[in-house]
Amino acid sequence: MSTTSKNNETDGDIAKSVFISQSNNVFSNLALEDWMYRNLNFTQHHVMLLWRNDPCVVIGRHQNPWLEANIQVLAERGVVLSRRNSGGGTVYHDKGNLNVTFFAPRERYNRKQNLQLIAKSLEREWNLNPQINKREDIILDSNYKISGTASKLGRPNSYHHCTLLVNVNKDRLSEALHKNGDKGIITNATQSIPSPTVNLSEVHSGVSMERLMTALGWEYLRTAPVSQQDAGWPFVSKQRGFQLINPTDEWFPGLEKIKEEFESWDWVYGRTPSFKVRQMLNIGNSQLTFVVEVDKGVVLDVSLELPPGTSWGGDSGSSTDNQVKVVSSVRGQRYTEDLLKVLERAVRQQAPGFLAHLHRNASPLSAAASAR
Repeated sequence: MSTTSKNNETDGDIAKSVFISQSNNVFSNLALEDWMYRNLNFTQHHVMLLWRNDPCVVIGRHQNPWLEANIQVLAERGVVLSRRNSGGGTVYHDKGNLNVTFFAPRERYNRKQNLQLIAKSLEREWNLNPQINKREDIILDSNYKISGTASKLGRPNSYHHCTLLVNVNKDRLSEALHKNGDKGIITNATQSIPSPTVNLSEVHSGVSMERLMTALGWEYLRTAPVSQQDAGWPFVSKQRGFQLINPTDEWFPGLEKIKEEFESWDWVYGRTPSFKVRQMLNIGNSQLTFVVEVDKGVVLDVSLELPPGTSWGGDSGSSTDNQVKVVSSVRGQRYTEDLLKVLERAVRQQAPGFLAHLHRNASPLSAAASAR
């Protein structure tokens, strides 16, 4: 095929490979993605990476885990929480979910073409009719999501990755991502948009993980990298084919260090965009609100909001700034939902005295929060 690009490359100048990770550890696979993105030259070698994980929740780079996942349920179920290096929303993975990553130079990045390739493989193999919506999800029957998508664009490399629901445990998915009402979190972090989902195996009984991986791989290998035309089996025979890879230091020197970074608290929780938690409590005939400020996953400050018309020392609760800082030992501690419960108990225990003595200059909560 002689089609050329603006860089005068032809389809024959670029080889293609399908890599299949032999690990089901989410941190190993995220590290593998990152290692390839940092270290490989994709100018004349494009790669599709196929990978699966044991049960885990993966949040986007700019998301808040306490807002996106039911962390208590994850702990009870032994489901790992992780943060990837790309944007987008939160997803649940298990071995019934296939992850697909397309690696190419930045100038070759084309998310729409990648999604069309996946859709074409589903149509060719099972006569399905998937569509790509405005959010660039792959959907079936005009409504049911089978794939979410995200990407990372840099120089010189880029990658686009997406999920494919094959036979995911949807009950566990629902549990892991279930949000228990209003958590009072105020943030500019990226928030996921829930969508109805369906497994491919629910739509067509002939869809299996092994068959899907094969179908996607062959579709990728037969699609010319420059023209994006179906070049057929003669073109496939010139490609590098399917390769099983093992994401370890022996195969990819330095990968273990990247994995440790992805596993660290500083990455999973510490990279959370700054946020506040505002909790309103009904105590007797009064309402009392406390606010916890969190930065990099650590409690920065705790304050109380004065009821309208009340005062704290010389300050008036009806003024624009009606928050009173609380001296507390929780400052500087890693934020958790359990820590929030401790603060709530302290507020409830000391609230009657607080409400009765707002004119004083010291908060009864100082001692209570410090004595946790």
